[in-house]
Amino acid sequence: QVQLVESGGGSVQAGGSLRLSCAFFGVTTSNGCMGWFRQAPGKEREGVATLYDGGGFTNYADSVKGRFTISQDNAKNALYLQMNSLKPEDTAMYYCAAHFNPARCPSLRSFEYTYWGQGTQVTVSS
Repeated sequence: QVQLVESGGGSVQAGGSLRLSCAFFGVTTSNGCMGWFRQAPGKEREGVATLYDGGGFTNYADSVKGRFTISQDNAKNALYLQMNSLKPEDTAMYYCAAHFNPARCPSLRSFEYTYWGQGTQVTVSS
């Protein structure tokens, strides 16, 4: 059974940093595609950063390239998202997600992901 549990969200001023964590069970980044997505009020869920093959393949949304870094530690069953230089437009609920179709890794398309965590809120003030 796959379980994903996010933590690390919070409130920060623009320019600050946060590190999100996702504890995962029943999947690893070697046998599954994992990633971070976000959804702001009134907007569609969008892919932020995804990872496959133990980090050998990564994919980032253009809006976060150079600011966010996705990483994993299979020994700790953990997926991370380091977010630097945060902007007010990064404010959203952030979700960890996973699927088991390597042919579609590391996709940023949310509809391809089967398993989802409950989300953690990130709020960036100007």
